[in-house]
Amino acid sequence: MSRRILLVNGPNLNLLGTREPEVYGTATLADVERVTARAAALEGLEVRAVQSNHEGVLIDAIHAAREDCVGIVINPGGLTHTSVVLRDALTGVSLPFAEVHISDVYAREEFRHHSYLHDVAAVRVVGRGVEGYADAVRELNAHL
Repeated sequence: MSRRILLVNGPNLNLLGTREPEVYGTATLADVERVTARAAALEGLEVRAVQSNHEGVLIDAIHAAREDCVGIVINPGGLTHTSVVLRDALTGVSLPFAEVHISDVYAREEFRHHSYLHDVAAVRVVGRGVEGYADAVRELNAHL
């Protein structure tokens, strides 16, 4: 099996850089992908990236990761707080994963405090900005 990880970014993360910069900063999705790829390369990993506003597309990508990935780094966006099927996909493929959130979800609205993924994630990185993706790669690789 390759030393590849799947980078998954959920709904609305394509708007990074322009969406609520006071919350998410000004880094773009392309910046996220560069930060992740750079950290992965230093860890001897490759990255395949996917972003979608459609839950089924994300689930299909997670299912496909079973074939050639050793782990997953995921920022599920708002699906964090709502999606049992995303949780089922992640647990169903039996790959360790890191849950990432750019903002500190615990300093925000109450509904953002609940994650359907927190108890099954190998790694959680919250509120470290875009650099949190690099932290997630390093922590996930240590777990591998």
